[in-house]
Amino acid sequence: MSGAVSPAPDAGVPSRLRVRLVTMPWQPIDLPSLQIGLLRALLARTRPDDEVREFHGSLRWAEFLLDRTDGLLRPADHVEVGSDSIFDGLGDWVFSGVLYQDPGWGVDRLDAYAERRGIPVDKAHAMRVHAAEFIDRSAAEILADDPDVVGFTSTFMQNVASLALAAELKRRRPGIAVVFGGSNCDGPMGHALHRNHPFVDHVVRGEGEYAFPALLAHLAAGTAPRDVPGLCWWDGGVSRANEESRRTVAPADIPSPDYDVWHAEVEASPVAEYVRPKLVVEGARGCWWGEKHHCTFCGLNGSAMAFRAKPGERLWQEVERLVRRHRILDVVTVDNIIDMAYFTDFLPRAVAADWDLLMHYEVKSNLTREQLELLARSGAVHIQPGIESLNNRVLGLMDKGVTGARNVRTLRECADLSLTCTWNYLYGFPGETAADYDPVVAQFPALVHLQPPGGAFRIQLERFSPHFADPSLGFAERRPAEMYGHVYDLPEAELADLVYLFDTPPRGLGGPAEQRLVAAVADWRAGHAGSTLLQETDADGALLVHEGRSGRPERTYRFTGWEAAAFRRLEDGRSAGALRRLLAEEGLEVPAERLAEWLDECLTLGLLFFDGRAYVSLPLRHAPIGAPADDPEAVTV
Repeated sequence: MSGAVSPAPDAGVPSRLRVRLVTMPWQPIDLPSLQIGLLRALLARTRPDDEVREFHGSLRWAEFLLDRTDGLLRPADHVEVGSDSIFDGLGDWVFSGVLYQDPGWGVDRLDAYAERRGIPVDKAHAMRVHAAEFIDRSAAEILADDPDVVGFTSTFMQNVASLALAAELKRRRPGIAVVFGGSNCDGPMGHALHRNHPFVDHVVRGEGEYAFPALLAHLAAGTAPRDVPGLCWWDGGVSRANEESRRTVAPADIPSPDYDVWHAEVEASPVAEYVRPKLVVEGARGCWWGEKHHCTFCGLNGSAMAFRAKPGERLWQEVERLVRRHRILDVVTVDNIIDMAYFTDFLPRAVAADWDLLMHYEVKSNLTREQLELLARSGAVHIQPGIESLNNRVLGLMDKGVTGARNVRTLRECADLSLTCTWNYLYGFPGETAADYDPVVAQFPALVHLQPPGGAFRIQLERFSPHFADPSLGFAERRPAEMYGHVYDLPEAELADLVYLFDTPPRGLGGPAEQRLVAAVADWRAGHAGSTLLQETDADGALLVHEGRSGRPERTYRFTGWEAAAFRRLEDGRSAGALRRLLAEEGLEVPAERLAEWLDECLTLGLLFFDGRAYVSLPLRHAPIGAPADDPEAVTV
């Protein structure tokens, strides 16, 4: 199926359509909607005669709140209720009263939920009183263009605001065609959304590059879209769901996004003084690691796991065009994992450009130091390496294909290269025990100089994850997450097909061990600022390690001879046996008992991390900016 489908038009049906593309709260207001940018460019290529306009509803909502509250509700509050509350559904709840035409709908449910969970909901309440007027004004503005088709893109908490606006549009103008697409419409979620909301005419399930132009061709011709793979449509009063295609969109068919309208609106917006706009680019779809070893808890790739990537030269051309056109140097890539070919055909181009780029990338946590250095030189300042745990057995339960020592090495090298590394410590995997966590948690104080996790979080069951697809992995009992009770007025059987997150009985870690993990992560976060652990080589060739971590007295350790050689060898992580063999190759014969004794001494001092198999050194090579230049007297270990 491709965008070339063009049924012959019937008499009286316009072949030229007026299309309005809509993105609603809670699209981040500092980012353009990639989906709108792609669709705008796609339609310019496949349906050049159509009149296409955009409605950036999330930006309008932020402006509306700023005006209606005299500046009390600002963009930071938009983030708190939107992006930061995905697992509590606050953003969706703000618009649920409008969707169900009842200002009091779900209020008691949310308040009871918030009291049980201990979460603040005052800002969500403050926003909700303005939601109906915002939907009213948005509908009036969109209908003023007299559109034939209104297309909504929906991801995470965009469903209810989009549904509320779609329902109002159809009440005022029943003849327009309302189309939904986006990750909230993937697989069974799209059919459930369609059959439970009769005012939604069509739902595009899966990628839209082929399906959306094909649907528009049918709408222009007035014919039934029976041949559009994955599409949900109304056949009389029956919700039909066409069979989904196994064909994925080829990289050559993924357009370069057009952000001209978004950028013009941001620049003219009163919200501009509160945000730092960024550009969004897409180099690849799917996950090359997930094709081989799907991480058991991850459902982010939905039904399109197959990895595809644009050539690095083309991606750089897109980045260069967008940066030059919009004069914005912050670039966020949405790839779930970097294409390893980009280390040879994309990142070197970014380095050669010598721009002050600030790039954000998701990577695997086993990159080499040379690859991380290239990322840093290319302008990458923020990476998400998917670390998730520092314990080998738990990482095995996740099917991550990496070890705890390697993850610690990645944290150390990111700190060394001034790469901000975002990660969370995940737990709650079936089969894990306190014995898996306690030896690692005991070493957290030694890691305080490295980037701490954002927090320790129990995993939640995600649709499309192996945990969801295979109940035998430990989550046979599941039901739609509790938060959906104050979001949708639907029976549980329908929610089971509509939603992405599910509640299950807790598995794995619990009780005192869970409390120790959560507290230890909090301590790590509290002690991180100002903590340092640095190494250097003095004029005599001795290795000096300068202690400056929170909770430890300042001092300097001095290593010479085989000890210095051993410490340097442990930068890459080694088992005791492998280390002894490497030293022997250098002509340094060290008795196994003495080496084990020395490793224990360094471990006790917090100079090494041990994951049960391998030791990895912890000191950085380079002092953080602002670190003190003078060091206390050296102590020989």
